[in-house]
Amino acid sequence: MSYIIENPRGTCVLGGVNNVLSAVTKVCPIYHSGPGCCMQTAAGESGQAGLRAPYYLSNVSMPSSNMLEREVVFGGEQKLRDEIDGALEIIDADAYFVLTGCTAGIIGDDIEAVTADYRNCGLPVYPITTPGFKGDSLLGYEIAFQAFTDFIVEIPNKREGNLVNLWGVIPYHDPYWAGALEEMTRILGKLGLRVNTFFTENQDIDVVRASGAAALNIIVSPYLLRKTAKNYEEKFGVPSLRFDGVPIGPTQTGEFVRGVAEALKLDDDLVNRVLWEESAYVYNYFETIIGAFSWKRFAVAADAGTAIGVTRFLADDFSLTPSAVVVTDQIWDESDKERITGRLTKLEYARPPKISFASDHYEIREELKKHDFSLLLGSSLEDEVARELDVQLQRVAYPISDVMVLNRSYAGFRGCLTLVEDLFSNL
Repeated sequence: MSYIIENPRGTCVLGGVNNVLSAVTKVCPIYHSGPGCCMQTAAGESGQAGLRAPYYLSNVSMPSSNMLEREVVFGGEQKLRDEIDGALEIIDADAYFVLTGCTAGIIGDDIEAVTADYRNCGLPVYPITTPGFKGDSLLGYEIAFQAFTDFIVEIPNKREGNLVNLWGVIPYHDPYWAGALEEMTRILGKLGLRVNTFFTENQDIDVVRASGAAALNIIVSPYLLRKTAKNYEEKFGVPSLRFDGVPIGPTQTGEFVRGVAEALKLDDDLVNRVLWEESAYVYNYFETIIGAFSWKRFAVAADAGTAIGVTRFLADDFSLTPSAVVVTDQIWDESDKERITGRLTKLEYARPPKISFASDHYEIREELKKHDFSLLLGSSLEDEVARELDVQLQRVAYPISDVMVLNRSYAGFRGCLTLVEDLFSNL
């Protein structure tokens, strides 16, 4: 039986792949799809991510074969070749990835063979099969990383003991992605580590290519990139360490730092000094605002990683009371749901909230209306129910269409202070 979702929080798999490629410096996506897919997938993701669009190629500036009825009947491979030739001529990129829309997926154009011809001539053109009907943008994130391991990442000559890969934050689909990666990079840098994110500090395809030399993959998501983690371990010998979301505040970020330190066997004195300095910085500010709004009961409607980070910070570090959490990801594996539920309910200083999983906007709204709270942390879609319930709304998750987000972040030690400021300023 088909299932229609009202206001889905994401686009199709094509949009998810485009998010990843658009965030890597000098990478060119080439759409083999019907007209409009470029604009629709980009507008549906980056356009709803704090009003920030990809800076290298975006929307209508991306190459597309614009398949029409003729290609449906006779095939579109020649038109794709013409589009690739044009992209190679006018777009200065270090890698070109051909992405298929639903039309190409249905008629079965062989983009693997087409792109192989270019690679045989020494040109960096790679295929990613992405018909939108395969899944949502979260799957697209996974598929993009699979393409990296299939075509880009090289077997290293030697291991770099202070190099780590930091993944799990989806560009644009997480409106605060840039600031979150920058804050975690800052913290890991104080531990003496170099950080590959693929997406910040103008990192390019060469960074992706050399990522197999890392000593550790750090994945800040409760369930994403399992296959990628396995591939890196089997093909390149890189182990992975998983956290259940982007850490927010001293407690979670302390766990994050100690987990990385243990995995890499970092110097205890260095780790303790960094944790003391960062925690003291945060608590010096917290001391000045004790009691400002600690009476709040709150609810959360967000993706799993954001929901875990926000809930645990507000409950464990800031003494607010969680009432309900609605996890908005489409999660099919019951073990993943159990893992997420465990992290949301095993709190240090608060009674556990009511946990539910819902992706449909109507179901999310009706679930929230069952609970008593005065603060709602969600997306721009929750504006309607916040007004209906007359509660404060703080936008912390995708989609965010009415607030500009550049490198703002709620992650780590410094980001939690920004969250507290926003909560109080929005009372």
